[in-house]
Amino acid sequence: MVLNHETTLLARHPDWFTDMRSGTRAPQDDYCFDIPYRDAGICGELKYVLEPSRHQHLTVLAAAYYLTGEESFAQRVADHLQSWWRENRFLRGIHWTSGIELGVRLISWVWLRRLLADWPPVSDLFENNPSFLRQLYQHQAYLARLPSHGSSANNHLIAELVGLFVAASAFPIFGKSTAWRGRAATMLARELERQIDAEGLNRELATAYHGFTLELFLTALCEDAATPVLGDEFRARVAAMADAAAAISDGGGRPPRQGDDDGAFALLVDGAGFDGWTSALATADAVFGGRDWWPARGGPVDLRTALFAARIGRVAPGRRATQRRNHFPSAGLALLRDLHPRQDELWCRCDHGPLGYLATAAHGHADALSIEVRHGGVELFADPGTYCYHGHDEWRAYFRSTRGHNTLELDDVDQSRSGGTFLWLDRPTSRVETLRGLDGGDIAEWCATHDGYSRLTHPATHRRRVRLDRRARTIDIADSIDSGAAHPCRLSFHLGPHVECRLTGATARLSWNARGQAWTALLDLPEALVWTRVRGQLEPLAGWYSPGFGLVEPGTTLVGRGVLKNGQELQTGLSIRGAGDSVISGVVGAARRELAPVSGGR
Repeated sequence: MVLNHETTLLARHPDWFTDMRSGTRAPQDDYCFDIPYRDAGICGELKYVLEPSRHQHLTVLAAAYYLTGEESFAQRVADHLQSWWRENRFLRGIHWTSGIELGVRLISWVWLRRLLADWPPVSDLFENNPSFLRQLYQHQAYLARLPSHGSSANNHLIAELVGLFVAASAFPIFGKSTAWRGRAATMLARELERQIDAEGLNRELATAYHGFTLELFLTALCEDAATPVLGDEFRARVAAMADAAAAISDGGGRPPRQGDDDGAFALLVDGAGFDGWTSALATADAVFGGRDWWPARGGPVDLRTALFAARIGRVAPGRRATQRRNHFPSAGLALLRDLHPRQDELWCRCDHGPLGYLATAAHGHADALSIEVRHGGVELFADPGTYCYHGHDEWRAYFRSTRGHNTLELDDVDQSRSGGTFLWLDRPTSRVETLRGLDGGDIAEWCATHDGYSRLTHPATHRRRVRLDRRARTIDIADSIDSGAAHPCRLSFHLGPHVECRLTGATARLSWNARGQAWTALLDLPEALVWTRVRGQLEPLAGWYSPGFGLVEPGTTLVGRGVLKNGQELQTGLSIRGAGDSVISGVVGAARRELAPVSGGR
């Protein structure tokens, strides 16, 4: 399996250049920087061409050898490595076009050598092999000379630096190894401070990339243990990343689905079902010590956690969060949720943050003031996900769009103008106006605005208010605009894949199962809009859900269309019911969801 797809291209004689989905073969011998790598007609869908050359299918095979001693696993690893080194000459072909690929590949090579340590021919495959030594040097020289810059100085740069640091630490065999290690350590400390805010969250504001970079920094700590150079401040900020990851997760340990997610791992040694987020938290728990407010942890330890924890040992990172944070001001992320662990936890993520990191905000989505809602870990209002990066422009646009999120769209345009697959031309400014009750009491409330529609002929500001009543098990939402004119609007609620829905007029009755119990909810929608239930629509795209990169399936979206005037309020009410409870009527629901006046402060 590669990126959730089965392939026969990785048999005994692998094809490193063919896109497993389209069959297009990317250039093998062209000078790498002349290859138009984003042209799907020439290179195929880029992720599917590049992913096998991260060699993470080989680290899984090497782990199988490590656990079983079965020589056939090690031999297959050797066959693939020799094939790759032979067919990928320096700076020739698609696999030299992007530094992040080299960085992750170096991590894989280091751990392949480590996991195969007991295989008798291992030295002949690695340190006594001129092909490996040549490739190892060329990879490190490339990364030292050509670090990502500009719009790519995000998680790409971190992966490159970690790859250089790991390789120079594990294979200190070249005259430049010590200098490469020192340079990588210095730049990693700088990027950790630049890309991770003081609250511990990744500034890309794409949750999956927070998990990926946390994995990368933990991978670096594995190589720092014997001869430390990264320092206490580095460890403290990595621990803060783990605390932030734990804080934003729901009670079951699942993170938000904010921004892009390409399913990347820093190191893969476990089999099907491996979850990088869970593993990173488990490693951080073993290394730094989890806090009592972290999501419940249990079950067997995955192999990667065991390997990492054994190498890093126990670290005392100094200052730590003493309680769970429910508001991250720099990231513009607020969590309205139950205060204490419970199986039917109500969890709501509210977004008033920046669009993303650097000038392009490459991995951000046009989702200002969007929300996610979960009940007992089941997605009720879901972020639809990512699905793809290259080769499917219409799908890429949909999953990044405003209408592809649980927020309000005006005049049939996104809050931000897209300039390409990983480029936004402008950025809304979001501001929180009200925050109260996040850490105590029956009521939690959030209110924020964004100015993404100030570019319209008749400028408009969107305001959204969300109110959680912990005791009553309700969530109320109010949307309004400040504008000198009325605007056509579309309000979308994307239901999770496990939620059934019956829509009658402006009332939706939801049902789902969680932990063997049936649940129902009443969703009272704004009657000023005309509501339709959309599922798996192709023209235009609507009603889709991506459970993982490269995967897409029909999903239910409730779409309300109409005209919104200045000061008019669109009120939505969600009321949770348990098994066997009758659902209150739409009339009573409409009366109940009258929101209290905005009050409180930041």
